[in-house]
Amino acid sequence: MGRIAVWLFAAVLGLVGITLTVGGGMLAADGGSLYYVATGLAVLVSAFGLLRGWRLAAGVFGAMLAGTIVWSLWEVGLDSWALMPRLVGPAVVGLLFLLPGTHRAAGAAPRWWVGVPSLAGLLLVAGAVVKAETAESGLPGAAKVAALPGAPQDWQNWGGRVEGTRYAAIDQIGTGNVKALKLAWRYDSDIASGPLPSLEAAPLAVNGRLYMCIESGTVAALDQDTGKRLWQYRGLTKDSKYYGWKCRGVAYYAAKTARTECTHSLYMTTADGQLIAIDADTGRPCSGFASNGIADLRIGMGLTSPDDALPTSPPTVVNGVIVVGQSISDYGSFDSPSGVIRGYDAETGALRWAWDAGRPGQTQLKPGETYTRDTPNAWGVFSGDEKLGLVYVGTGNSPPDYYSAFRSKVADQFTDNVVAIDVATGQLRWSFRTVNHDLWDYDIAAQPVAIDLADKAALLVPTKRGEIFVLDRATGQPIDPVVQKRVPQGGVKGEWNAPTQPYTTGFPSVSGADLTEADMWGLTPIDQMMCRIQYRRANYKGQFTPITTEPTITYPAVGGGINWGSVAVDTQRGLLVVNALHFANINRLVPRKEGETITGGFEGGVITFPQTGTPYGFKNFPFLSAIGVPCQKPPFGTISVFDIKTRKLVWSKPLGTAEGSGPLGIASHIPLRLGAPNFGGSLTTAGGLVFIAAGQDRRLRAFDIANGKALWSAQLPAVGAAMPISYVSPKGRQFVVIAAGGHFAIPGPKAAAIMAYALPK
Repeated sequence: MGRIAVWLFAAVLGLVGITLTVGGGMLAADGGSLYYVATGLAVLVSAFGLLRGWRLAAGVFGAMLAGTIVWSLWEVGLDSWALMPRLVGPAVVGLLFLLPGTHRAAGAAPRWWVGVPSLAGLLLVAGAVVKAETAESGLPGAAKVAALPGAPQDWQNWGGRVEGTRYAAIDQIGTGNVKALKLAWRYDSDIASGPLPSLEAAPLAVNGRLYMCIESGTVAALDQDTGKRLWQYRGLTKDSKYYGWKCRGVAYYAAKTARTECTHSLYMTTADGQLIAIDADTGRPCSGFASNGIADLRIGMGLTSPDDALPTSPPTVVNGVIVVGQSISDYGSFDSPSGVIRGYDAETGALRWAWDAGRPGQTQLKPGETYTRDTPNAWGVFSGDEKLGLVYVGTGNSPPDYYSAFRSKVADQFTDNVVAIDVATGQLRWSFRTVNHDLWDYDIAAQPVAIDLADKAALLVPTKRGEIFVLDRATGQPIDPVVQKRVPQGGVKGEWNAPTQPYTTGFPSVSGADLTEADMWGLTPIDQMMCRIQYRRANYKGQFTPITTEPTITYPAVGGGINWGSVAVDTQRGLLVVNALHFANINRLVPRKEGETITGGFEGGVITFPQTGTPYGFKNFPFLSAIGVPCQKPPFGTISVFDIKTRKLVWSKPLGTAEGSGPLGIASHIPLRLGAPNFGGSLTTAGGLVFIAAGQDRRLRAFDIANGKALWSAQLPAVGAAMPISYVSPKGRQFVVIAAGGHFAIPGPKAAAIMAYALPK
């Protein structure tokens, strides 16, 4: 290294030292770690010493490295991802002191002064990485289970069955042969992604066909064995504002009476406020359903703006009744459309009933009435129990989500509830509230799951909070006791907070522990320090921290926890599979000046909610460093398996690698277990497997459900923000199918692909 290069090296060191010293001083003044001040001063001494030819320059830097190793182990132990930003950068810089030019400039100080701590730091990180990458549960693999007599070999509902278990009682593909799984066919839709790409649909596999919702208003029928398109129905034209809008799936129904058309029917909702019935055999509208195959979901909704009500999830059919909800814009005002739940006759399309939270006991509107405005909506997928005659609906909160002073008593009562509705009458049987007075958008996005325990008919209720409540599905009473715990108080003028929140005593939470300063992350000590400053200056007191006009950390954030992908149940082995997102947001209420209009939208990673008619708008930021790296340490996504009988954790591991993520939005292509951000769900099979995509690294994976061992993976063309399904085709072949389209909240390429995998013939 020549003299000029040494000066440049010293100048860079000096700049780093100044940054760490000044930033470290700011952090210390806010009550944070003193490490960065001390390190910054040490780096400054080393830089100055290099220019002066002091042997002390190398010694001081080496001592700083040794101290950094001790401090890092004290703060985070052998956590590989937490050690990387603390040790790798400083250790690499330390190795530069060993170059001939730098060595001479440092007065030919003994090389071991810097070399030993530098190599020790790198070896420590390498060892931690190897340990993390090779870690396995040590549990035995999945044991074979006896075949269920007469078990369905198709996939007739979004969650497999109306109960929503996402279990395929099929074992052609098992732990012993899944490595041989190959791409059997791929279907690429000719419909381009919309403005917010989210091909989130789980297809249905019925009567030799695969029914796939490509976009709002469009469904295609594919041959199960070849992927060849048999027909396509398109309900929205290119002139529609919602052309290309997302759709999570369709519902299926086989008629109970002889019919000339629509013996087998498909139902889907559209962003135009329609419920459409299609003949599953021909792809033509069911002319005898409602008005030429379309029921108008805007009837009774009152005044709406175009984006107020946008159904995105498939209906749920229980005992011949199509149950429909809708998504009401979170952006909006306190005067929003109703979150009414409606039940339609599956054969005629006639409205059988409407459950309106604001009109208890009344199931049909009287002339001139509209459904109660601003009641909690239900945008996720519902489940049902046909013996009990109940449909289980997860509700959200009353818009706007983040300010409640104008929220009605009834809206607050039914916010974030599971409500059980009698599908024959539309009457409410019971309800259970998962959040008291929600101010964080913790709506129930996940499909409730009906399972049978040893002595109870149970309902699992997964939540964005990461809590999984277990209820008696006939009565709504908790099977696992629920306790009320005190939570932080505060907030803004005109607002109030619930003093306690409900927590289950059964399944452990999958939300992760409350964040601490030591959890702050980055790629280098500098951006990690900046994240620590953000953390210290933010309003954060743990879960349920009230959002104020100051930057407020919300964790779990709006994405969860557990989102609409829900959970999967291996009903034969008694195991529950849960994938969770671990990603904090920075939220802030924005005071509105008198007469000011706040424009809502999504720009540069920031979501703005107008909250019209309230004193505050709202802004939502991802909690990132200056170079676009998350401020909290990995994993950002996990997959866990629990024993349903004991509620105990069997195994848990990061879901996804760093391949598809990196600073400034550039993919790193590093296949280390980062635990990637994920949206979507999982599938369990009788073969002892868990299939899941969901993650930013764009892979479909198969795990041994008993021990978590990764057995197989395949690269997808885009993020598979959807749920895999499995079925046996007419030719007797088991397929695993996943939609891969990308997701607006996860960086990566777009696609509109349906990928089908099977064992070689």
